Amino acid sequence: MKIAVAKGDGIGPEIMNAVIRVFNAAEVPLEYEYVDMGKWVFDKGFNNGMTDAAKQTIEELGILFKGPMETPKGKGVKSINVTARKTWNTYANKRVFQTLHGVDTVFSKAGIPIDITIVRENIEDTYGGIEHMLTHDVALSRRFITRPGSMQVIRYAFEMAKQKNARRITCGHKANIMKLTDGLFLECFYEVAKEYPELKADDVIVDDLCMKLVVQPNNFDVVVLTNLQGDIVSDLCAGLVGGLGFAPSANIGDHICIFEAVHGTAPDIAGKNIANPTALLLSGIAMLRHVGLLEKAAHIENALLYTLEQGVHTGDFGDKSVPPANTTAFADTIIANIGKKPQLNAKPELADVASTCTVLHPDKNTMLESKETSQEKIVGVDLFIESSELPEVIAKKSQRHAGVKFKIVNVSNRGTQVWPTGSVFTDLVNQYNVRFESIDGHSLNQQDVIGLYVSMSGDFKICSLELLNEWDGKKAYSLAQGQ
Repeated sequence: MKIAVAKGDGIGPEIMNAVIRVFNAAEVPLEYEYVDMGKWVFDKGFNNGMTDAAKQTIEELGILFKGPMETPKGKGVKSINVTARKTWNTYANKRVFQTLHGVDTVFSKAGIPIDITIVRENIEDTYGGIEHMLTHDVALSRRFITRPGSMQVIRYAFEMAKQKNARRITCGHKANIMKLTDGLFLECFYEVAKEYPELKADDVIVDDLCMKLVVQPNNFDVVVLTNLQGDIVSDLCAGLVGGLGFAPSANIGDHICIFEAVHGTAPDIAGKNIANPTALLLSGIAMLRHVGLLEKAAHIENALLYTLEQGVHTGDFGDKSVPPANTTAFADTIIANIGKKPQLNAKPELADVASTCTVLHPDKNTMLESKETSQEKIVGVDLFIESSELPEVIAKKSQRHAGVKFKIVNVSNRGTQVWPTGSVFTDLVNQYNVRFESIDGHSLNQQDVIGLYVSMSGDFKICSLELLNEWDGKKAYSLAQGQ
């Protein structure tokens, strides 16, 4: 079986070489095709951080094992890590955080075991990176949460939780504030939960979740979250088990999967042969299990656990009275310990499962779309305008453009209503939202909205607009604070 390998930037080549040495010593039956990705590829003029040959190889093989990669700063280019995940639709980011004996934390010292799996949505949310300056003072980021995208990652999380005999699966969210976006994600969670009655499914608001994870992390098992919240919470969980040096990551898609460590390139220690390869090795072990090499995965993980249990450590963790091992020596010790088992939490050496890395090559893009079961109606429009005038002036000018189909409902600034009611204590910026709704709730069309846009543009610079939709009489848009 052949997989694509990208060594990465900074400490990437050092830790990747260490992991591949461990794999070879364990006689892992894989062939490695090295591909060109990372900052050094950006510097050669490839704006997506990978060569065309690298992209073709990864799409042919279906598995990418990668070291940490740096995105050049100040050049207007996107993160290679995010680009790879989104290009190949690796919609589920799975990160497993477990107590490792030999890695001391406040919880291990207290005898509190941790075994948490974070499943982070990997494609949508603010990681679309769709941003615009609406005025010289106001920046906008668009946050996309979709029903099909949410269903993909949530269904993966439930299926994975079922396979690992999880006692609990939790949805972390902020649906109390982001009622439409996080509300949709939460709705999808409970829709899928009905198909898995054997699993205990619940939800926790994400700020409360963070507090509970720090206080009683052993109460949680599998947690599924949207992209940005999942990124933050997974780093929090890394802190619970010793840091990012022990945080593996698997990016799962239907056709292509990417396995990588969570941590960055650590340029301050690059080339010094002192980096900790544990996170990348754990990511590689997850990759072995993914492709069915269960026995080899257990051999290597048990050797790693035995090594940690014996107190062998790199400079970023462990007993400071014991001299640390460098990257090479740490890998050598793991290699010497292949065949040994730790006293605690030894992994069962299961038989391999027949598998291949064969990729089904679609001939066109897949359209993800759920069936629309209710009647859609346009009932208004939000016009986002640039102005330094006061709300009363904005409203008076806007009313002149309403015509016979629209009425002005409210004016808001940074999401807070400032007309028809408001407070002089509300500070303003030079960008307002003027909300128009149809008179008597009559249905509108896009031509009506365009006519209003043209009329309003005589008085204001219109930065952006959003249609106000209803489905079967249910508002599909949020209200302003104070409306």
